[in-house]
Order: sequence, then C-alpha cells, then structure tokens
Amino acid sequence: MTEQTLKAKFEIKELELNALLEITQAINSNLPEESLYKIYNFTLRSNLNIQKLALFVLDDEWSCKVSFGTKKHFHRADLLPAFKTIQDITHLREFEDCDFTVFDIIIPVTHKSTTLALVFVGGLEKDDLRYENEDGIKFIQALSNIIIVAIENKKLVRKQLEQESFRKELEIASDVQQFLFPDKLPNTELLKVEASYLPHDMVGGDYYDYIPINKNQFLICVADVSGKGIPAALMMSNFQASLRTLLRQTPNLTDIIEALNFQVLENTKGEKFITFFAAIYDLRLKTMVYVNAGHNPPILIDRKNGLRLLEDGSTVLGAMHPLPFLNEGFVTDLDDFLLFCYTDGLTETRSEKDAEFGVEALLSYFSDEETFNKPLRMIHQDIIVALDTFKGKNGYNDDITILSCKVG
Repeated sequence: MTEQTLKAKFEIKELELNALLEITQAINSNLPEESLYKIYNFTLRSNLNIQKLALFVLDDEWSCKVSFGTKKHFHRADLLPAFKTIQDITHLREFEDCDFTVFDIIIPVTHKSTTLALVFVGGLEKDDLRYENEDGIKFIQALSNIIIVAIENKKLVRKQLEQESFRKELEIASDVQQFLFPDKLPNTELLKVEASYLPHDMVGGDYYDYIPINKNQFLICVADVSGKGIPAALMMSNFQASLRTLLRQTPNLTDIIEALNFQVLENTKGEKFITFFAAIYDLRLKTMVYVNAGHNPPILIDRKNGLRLLEDGSTVLGAMHPLPFLNEGFVTDLDDFLLFCYTDGLTETRSEKDAEFGVEALLSYFSDEETFNKPLRMIHQDIIVALDTFKGKNGYNDDITILSCKVG
C-alpha cells in the first residue's frame, strides 16, 4: 500500500470521525429533528462528498426527509412495497423500471424486524477508497442509524409526555365529572333515589342529579351530551352549574329549559347538543312537572294508574334557538310511584347478533308487579345483569346511566 493511499485512507477516517463528532454533539445539544436532518444532509453531501441520496423515514407513514443530487423530488407514493421490508444492504440493479434506479444501493436502518428508514445512495465509483470493502457504505449506515435512533428516541419521549399530559387531563376531567354527581342520595321511608353509572371510557358525557328545592319539592334529572371524553365532561360541568344557578332563581321548568338551551347553543355554536330530562316533584301537592328535551322517555310506574312513558317536552338542547316547541308534562294525584330514568347507552347496547337491547325489555321488566316492590338497588342489579347477558362478548359502546326514584 503506497504512502499516498494510506494518507487518503487516513483523511477519509478523519472526515468520518469529524462527522460522527458533529452528529453526536448535535444530538447531545437536543436539537430538533429538522436540524438533525439538515446536519445529516450537510455531513454526507459536503464532508463525505456523497453524490446522490434520498432518506425515507417511517413515522405514521413513510416520508422523504433528505434528498439531493437528483432532479426528481421523491414522495412516499414512489416507494415500492418491496423496499419497505428490506433488512440488508441491497443493490438497485435488482429492481427494474422504477424511479430509484438513479441510485446504486439501498441501506436499511432497522430495529429488530422493523425497517425504520431507507437510505438510497447513488453516484458510487468502484475505485473510490471510501467504498473499498464497503467500509464507506457501512459508515453511511452507522451514521444513519445514529440519527434515526436519536430521532426515534425524541418521538418516544414526546409521545410519553403527550400520554402523561393526556392522562393528567383525563384525571382532571374524571374528577370534574365525579363532582357532577351528588355525594348522597335520599334513602328514607318516604323517598328513595338510586343511581348507577357505567362509563364507557374514563371520562363520559352522562350526568344525573338530585337537587332539593325546599322541604316539599325536589328536582331529579338525567342528561347525555353528544360526544365523549374531556370536552363532553367539561361541557356537562358547565351545564350542571347553569342548572343549579337557574333553579335557585326560579322553579319554573319552562324558563329553566329555555335558558339552558340558549346557553348550550352559545357555548357550542350548534356543534354539540344535550338530551335532557328533568322533573320537579312536590311531596305535599303530590304532583310532578317534567320536561323531556329529546331524551329517552323515562318510565313512570304509578301504583294507581299503571305504567307510562314521560315524553312531553321539546327537542334536544343546543340545536336551535328558540326551541320550536316546549310542553310541560304534568302528573297529578301521584303519591306512590317509581320513576326510572336512563341514557341511551342502556337501550342501544347490542348483542353478538347485532340486536339492540331496546326499550321493550325495560317495559316488560317493569310490567311485572313484583318489580315495583323490589329495592331500587336490586332493580338496577337486575337490569345490569340482563344487559350483560344480552351483550354476550360484545363490549359496551357508550356510557350507561340509570337513575331511579321511589316515593311512597
């Protein structure tokens, strides 16, 4: 080996070491991904004199991050399916009639059995010392691997931070939702209220409440907001606060519903809506006033007059202002009854045969005279067991809220 050859090899190694040092310093400086790609581009193009290169990286999908030395700007769609599974250095001569034949080789960057990136390199000359025994190619692979692994680590850290942030948001929203529900429900000889809540996710959009108005009157309600997750929980929190504020100002259910509708529409600009049922019962007058705003009709089982669905009211809240119609339901001579309210997650639960649980199953259950005499908790258990049996191996697709009230 001549002195000139040794000197050339030494210079190449020095360039490679400098390139590694520069890349390592950039990574240690925690530079953004875009800057790392720029340094990678400059190092291979200028310092190592690579003639043609295209770097494709797999994020959610493949994309070209670095490209130089060719007239064509490469896109994800240009990649052949066979390229995406390459695990070893491959010559482009194995592929015919594709845009990538302007390059000589494909250098994969892999982790276990997954190909994370592909480096297309062209303009190689066999007598160039940089590629003698493929040392130069191995160096390009090593340099690419360092860059891609560093960027993958950045993605992982970013994803972990996002997940942690989302987890904290979920915890806050879950706490917010728990504050929506009353701490304690009445359980006296005269009045009993029971609630069951089965969230589909950690945070849902269902709401129920029991609000004493005075010694004789109380409001009972159930609601369901369109959409799920954190926005739904926050929206329902605002809805609850508005309802309680309005109820302190007036016991007129029509005025309350109109005000709630306007507020929901103002807050959501018509993009979300709320189905809502609210009833005010007077223990002394034995009367119930209610409004059903597009909600699943609750079932009223009156020992004197049998079973009925509470359907009077209006359309959903937040869809339009003013409401196209609004009727109060009014029930008199009501002193020995059971009121069963629920959200649509109950009746819309589907079986393995894609059948819907439906309201008929509930009506059949409450038509049995023995049901009326059961404790509310047992009624809820019966329905949840029946629902679980009905759905089989299917999961629940929505939140399920059950709210029952018994007087007498």
